[in-house]
Amino acid sequence: MSDRIETGTEHLLAHKSDGVATLTLNRPQALNAMSGEMNAALQDTLALVEVDAEVRCVVLTGAGRGFCAGGDVKGMAAAGDGTVGDATIDAAIHQQRINQRETAGKLFSMPKPTIAALPGAAAGAGLALALACDLRVMSSKAIMTTAFARVGFSGDYGGTYFMTQLIGSAKARELYFLSDRVSAQEALSLGLVNWVCEQEELEAKTAEIAGRLAKGPAVAYRYMKENLNRAMGGEMTECLDMEATHHIHCGQTEDHAGAVKAFVAKQEPVFAGR
Repeated sequence: MSDRIETGTEHLLAHKSDGVATLTLNRPQALNAMSGEMNAALQDTLALVEVDAEVRCVVLTGAGRGFCAGGDVKGMAAAGDGTVGDATIDAAIHQQRINQRETAGKLFSMPKPTIAALPGAAAGAGLALALACDLRVMSSKAIMTTAFARVGFSGDYGGTYFMTQLIGSAKARELYFLSDRVSAQEALSLGLVNWVCEQEELEAKTAEIAGRLAKGPAVAYRYMKENLNRAMGGEMTECLDMEATHHIHCGQTEDHAGAVKAFVAKQEPVFAGR
Protein backbone atom coordinates (compact mmCIF):
# COMPACT_ATOMS: atom_id res chain seq x y z
CA MET A 1 0.00 0.00 0.00
CA SER A 2 1.29 3.46 -0.92
CA ASP A 3 0.81 6.46 1.37
CA ARG A 4 1.02 9.94 -0.04
CA ILE A 5 3.36 12.36 1.71
CA GLU A 6 2.04 15.92 1.64
CA THR A 7 4.70 18.32 0.32
CA GLY A 8 2.63 21.51 0.04
CA THR A 9 3.29 21.92 -3.69
CA GLU A 10 2.78 20.09 -6.97
CA HIS A 11 6.44 20.86 -7.77
CA LEU A 12 7.39 17.89 -5.56
CA LEU A 13 5.42 14.69 -5.25
CA ALA A 14 6.15 12.12 -2.54
CA HIS A 15 4.85 8.82 -1.29
CA LYS A 16 6.06 5.90 0.80
CA SER A 17 5.48 2.20 0.32
CA ASP A 18 7.06 -0.88 1.88
CA GLY A 19 9.77 1.11 3.63
CA VAL A 20 10.70 3.21 0.58
CA ALA A 21 9.98 6.95 0.29
CA THR A 22 9.95 8.14 -3.32
CA LEU A 23 10.35 11.86 -3.97
CA THR A 24 9.57 13.05 -7.52
CA LEU A 25 10.70 16.43 -8.83
CA ASN A 26 7.61 17.52 -10.75
CA ARG A 27 8.07 20.31 -13.26
CA PRO A 28 8.23 18.12 -16.38
CA GLN A 29 7.57 21.01 -18.75
CA ALA A 30 10.84 22.56 -17.54
CA LEU A 31 12.76 19.28 -17.25
CA ASN A 32 12.16 19.59 -13.49
CA ALA A 33 14.29 22.72 -13.15
CA MET A 34 14.41 23.78 -9.51
CA SER A 35 11.92 26.38 -8.32
CA GLY A 36 11.73 28.07 -4.94
CA GLU A 37 8.66 25.98 -4.12
CA MET A 38 10.40 22.77 -5.12
CA ASN A 39 13.52 23.57 -3.13
CA ALA A 40 11.61 24.45 0.03
CA ALA A 41 9.43 21.34 -0.27
CA LEU A 42 12.46 19.12 -0.89
CA GLN A 43 14.12 20.46 2.26
CA ASP A 44 11.01 19.85 4.38
CA THR A 45 10.28 16.41 2.92
CA LEU A 46 13.84 15.16 3.29
CA ALA A 47 13.81 16.30 6.92
CA LEU A 48 10.54 14.43 7.41
CA VAL A 49 11.57 11.12 5.84
CA GLU A 50 14.95 11.20 7.59
CA VAL A 51 13.25 10.71 10.97
CA ASP A 52 10.29 8.60 9.81
CA ALA A 53 10.86 5.14 11.30
CA GLU A 54 8.77 3.58 8.52
CA VAL A 55 11.16 4.88 5.85
CA ARG A 56 14.31 2.82 5.41
CA CYS A 57 15.37 3.96 1.93
CA VAL A 58 14.81 7.21 -0.02
CA VAL A 59 14.52 7.45 -3.81
CA LEU A 60 14.82 10.78 -5.66
CA THR A 61 13.62 10.92 -9.26
CA GLY A 62 12.10 13.26 -11.83
CA ALA A 63 8.77 13.35 -13.67
CA GLY A 64 8.57 13.06 -17.44
CA ARG A 65 11.67 12.93 -19.63
CA GLY A 66 14.17 14.57 -17.27
CA PHE A 67 15.68 14.10 -13.83
CA CYS A 68 16.49 17.74 -13.06
CA ALA A 69 17.84 20.51 -15.30
CA GLY A 70 19.27 22.35 -12.29
CA GLY A 71 18.49 26.01 -11.73
CA ASP A 72 15.72 27.68 -13.70
CA VAL A 73 17.89 29.58 -16.21
CA LYS A 74 14.90 31.06 -18.03
CA GLY A 75 13.63 32.39 -14.72
CA MET A 76 17.05 33.89 -14.03
CA ALA A 77 17.05 35.62 -17.40
CA ALA A 78 13.57 37.03 -16.81
CA ALA A 79 14.54 38.32 -13.36
CA GLY A 80 17.86 39.69 -14.53
CA ASP A 81 19.56 38.10 -11.51
CA GLY A 82 19.14 34.50 -10.48
CA THR A 83 20.90 34.67 -7.13
CA VAL A 84 20.16 37.71 -4.99
CA GLY A 85 16.89 39.42 -5.88
CA ASP A 86 15.88 41.83 -3.12
CA ALA A 87 18.25 40.32 -0.54
CA THR A 88 21.71 41.54 0.35
CA ILE A 89 24.53 39.43 -1.01
CA ASP A 90 25.31 38.18 2.50
CA ALA A 91 21.70 37.14 3.08
CA ALA A 92 21.63 35.44 -0.32
CA ILE A 93 24.80 33.49 0.50
CA HIS A 94 23.33 32.38 3.84
CA GLN A 95 20.11 31.24 2.15
CA GLN A 96 22.07 29.38 -0.52
CA ARG A 97 24.02 27.58 2.21
CA ILE A 98 20.77 26.49 3.87
CA ASN A 99 19.30 25.35 0.54
CA GLN A 100 22.36 23.22 -0.20
CA ARG A 101 22.83 21.73 3.27
CA GLU A 102 19.18 20.71 3.58
CA THR A 103 18.95 19.09 0.12
CA ALA A 104 22.21 17.71 -1.28
CA GLY A 105 23.77 17.73 2.18
CA LYS A 106 20.81 15.85 3.62
CA LEU A 107 20.81 13.21 0.86
CA PHE A 108 24.50 12.61 1.53
CA SER A 109 24.42 12.57 5.32
CA MET A 110 21.05 11.14 6.39
CA PRO A 111 21.48 7.73 8.08
CA LYS A 112 19.49 5.90 5.40
CA PRO A 113 20.45 4.74 1.89
CA THR A 114 19.49 7.21 -0.84
CA ILE A 115 19.06 6.41 -4.53
CA ALA A 116 18.79 8.74 -7.53
CA ALA A 117 16.79 7.34 -10.46
CA LEU A 118 17.57 9.28 -13.65
CA PRO A 119 14.96 8.96 -16.44
CA GLY A 120 16.60 11.78 -18.37
CA ALA A 121 19.00 14.70 -18.19
CA ALA A 122 20.70 15.61 -14.93
CA ALA A 123 22.37 19.02 -15.26
CA GLY A 124 23.95 21.58 -12.97
CA ALA A 125 22.44 21.46 -9.50
CA GLY A 126 20.29 18.54 -10.66
CA LEU A 127 23.43 16.54 -11.36
CA ALA A 128 24.78 17.51 -7.95
CA LEU A 129 21.61 16.20 -6.25
CA ALA A 130 22.03 12.89 -8.07
CA LEU A 131 25.70 12.65 -7.09
CA ALA A 132 24.80 13.41 -3.45
CA CYS A 133 22.83 10.16 -3.27
CA ASP A 134 24.49 6.91 -2.26
CA LEU A 135 23.54 5.09 -5.46
CA ARG A 136 22.41 6.05 -8.96
CA VAL A 137 20.34 4.22 -11.59
CA MET A 138 20.33 5.83 -15.04
CA SER A 139 18.26 5.36 -18.18
CA SER A 140 20.33 4.52 -21.24
CA LYS A 141 18.78 7.58 -22.91
CA ALA A 142 19.75 10.00 -20.12
CA ILE A 143 22.75 12.34 -20.07
CA MET A 144 24.70 14.22 -17.42
CA THR A 145 26.35 17.63 -17.68
CA THR A 146 27.75 20.05 -15.15
CA ALA A 147 26.46 22.93 -17.36
CA PHE A 148 27.67 25.68 -15.02
CA ALA A 149 30.41 27.09 -17.26
CA ARG A 150 27.86 27.69 -20.01
CA VAL A 151 25.94 30.16 -17.83
CA GLY A 152 28.87 31.73 -15.98
CA PHE A 153 28.45 29.91 -12.68
CA SER A 154 31.11 28.11 -10.63
CA GLY A 155 28.88 25.27 -9.44
CA ASP A 156 26.72 24.54 -6.40
CA TYR A 157 24.90 21.86 -4.36
CA GLY A 158 28.11 19.99 -3.64
CA GLY A 159 28.75 18.80 -7.17
CA THR A 160 32.45 19.65 -7.11
CA TYR A 161 32.89 17.65 -3.90
CA PHE A 162 30.80 14.63 -4.90
CA MET A 163 32.20 14.35 -8.43
CA THR A 164 35.81 14.70 -7.27
CA GLN A 165 35.26 11.96 -4.70
CA LEU A 166 33.61 9.66 -7.25
CA ILE A 167 35.91 10.01 -10.28
CA GLY A 168 38.98 11.99 -9.20
CA SER A 169 40.08 15.58 -9.56
CA ALA A 170 41.42 15.53 -13.13
CA LYS A 171 38.24 14.21 -14.75
CA ALA A 172 36.04 16.36 -12.51
CA ARG A 173 37.95 19.45 -13.65
CA GLU A 174 37.47 18.46 -17.28
CA LEU A 175 33.72 17.99 -16.85
CA TYR A 176 33.31 21.25 -14.92
CA PHE A 177 35.50 23.42 -17.15
CA LEU A 178 34.17 22.14 -20.49
CA SER A 179 30.57 21.24 -19.51
CA ASP A 180 30.47 18.43 -22.08
CA ARG A 181 27.59 15.98 -22.09
CA VAL A 182 28.25 12.56 -20.56
CA SER A 183 26.26 9.64 -21.95
CA ALA A 184 24.85 6.93 -19.73
CA GLN A 185 27.48 4.42 -20.82
CA GLU A 186 30.31 6.90 -20.21
CA ALA A 187 28.83 7.76 -16.82
CA LEU A 188 28.81 4.06 -15.97
CA SER A 189 32.41 3.54 -17.09
CA LEU A 190 33.55 6.61 -15.12
CA GLY A 191 31.79 5.46 -11.96
CA LEU A 192 29.27 8.32 -11.86
CA VAL A 193 26.39 5.83 -11.85
CA ASN A 194 25.99 2.27 -10.55
CA TRP A 195 23.54 0.86 -13.08
CA VAL A 196 22.30 1.74 -16.57
CA CYS A 197 19.09 0.20 -17.91
CA GLU A 198 16.56 0.79 -20.64
CA GLN A 199 14.05 3.59 -20.05
CA GLU A 200 11.13 1.21 -19.56
CA GLU A 201 13.10 -0.79 -16.97
CA LEU A 202 14.19 2.16 -14.81
CA GLU A 203 11.29 2.13 -12.37
CA ALA A 204 11.46 -1.64 -11.83
CA LYS A 205 15.25 -1.65 -11.43
CA THR A 206 15.09 1.19 -8.92
CA ALA A 207 12.28 -0.54 -7.00
CA GLU A 208 14.32 -3.75 -6.88
CA ILE A 209 17.37 -2.04 -5.35
CA ALA A 210 15.30 0.13 -3.00
CA GLY A 211 13.31 -2.89 -1.87
CA ARG A 212 16.48 -4.81 -1.02
CA LEU A 213 17.78 -1.88 0.99
CA ALA A 214 14.45 -1.37 2.78
CA LYS A 215 14.55 -5.01 3.91
CA GLY A 216 18.20 -4.79 4.96
CA PRO A 217 19.81 -4.14 8.36
CA ALA A 218 18.84 -0.50 9.00
CA VAL A 219 21.12 -0.04 12.02
CA ALA A 220 24.09 -1.50 10.18
CA TYR A 221 23.33 0.70 7.16
CA ARG A 222 23.25 3.77 9.41
CA TYR A 223 26.78 3.17 10.67
CA MET A 224 28.02 1.74 7.40
CA LYS A 225 27.05 5.00 5.69
CA GLU A 226 28.74 7.08 8.38
CA ASN A 227 31.89 4.99 8.05
CA LEU A 228 31.90 5.35 4.26
CA ASN A 229 31.30 9.10 4.42
CA ARG A 230 34.14 9.57 6.90
CA ALA A 231 36.41 7.40 4.76
CA MET A 232 36.01 9.86 1.88
CA GLY A 233 38.09 12.45 3.73
CA GLY A 234 37.69 16.18 3.34
CA GLU A 235 34.80 18.18 4.77
CA MET A 236 31.56 18.11 2.79
CA THR A 237 29.86 20.99 4.61
CA GLU A 238 32.85 23.29 4.08
CA CYS A 239 32.71 22.57 0.35
CA LEU A 240 28.95 23.24 0.28
CA ASP A 241 29.38 26.59 2.05
CA MET A 242 32.25 27.67 -0.19
CA GLU A 243 30.25 26.74 -3.28
CA ALA A 244 27.32 28.82 -2.02
CA THR A 245 29.51 31.90 -1.61
CA HIS A 246 31.10 31.52 -5.05
CA HIS A 247 27.74 30.77 -6.68
CA ILE A 248 26.20 34.00 -5.39
CA HIS A 249 29.22 36.07 -6.39
CA CYS A 250 29.19 34.60 -9.91
CA GLY A 251 25.53 35.52 -10.17
CA GLN A 252 26.51 39.20 -9.98
CA THR A 253 28.86 39.11 -12.97
CA GLU A 254 28.24 40.46 -16.45
CA ASP A 255 29.31 37.07 -17.79
CA HIS A 256 26.47 35.30 -15.98
CA ALA A 257 23.85 37.87 -17.01
CA GLY A 258 24.88 37.62 -20.65
CA ALA A 259 25.12 33.84 -20.59
CA VAL A 260 21.60 33.25 -19.29
CA LYS A 261 20.22 35.54 -22.02
CA ALA A 262 22.22 33.58 -24.58
CA PHE A 263 20.89 30.32 -23.12
CA VAL A 264 17.27 31.43 -23.53
CA ALA A 265 17.99 32.66 -27.07
CA LYS A 266 19.75 29.35 -27.89
CA GLN A 267 22.95 31.24 -28.73
CA GLU A 268 26.55 30.66 -27.72
CA PRO A 269 27.56 32.91 -24.78
CA VAL A 270 30.43 35.36 -25.16
CA PHE A 271 32.38 35.83 -21.91
CA ALA A 272 34.24 39.06 -21.15
CA GLY A 273 35.73 37.92 -17.84
CA ARG A 274 33.83 40.37 -15.66
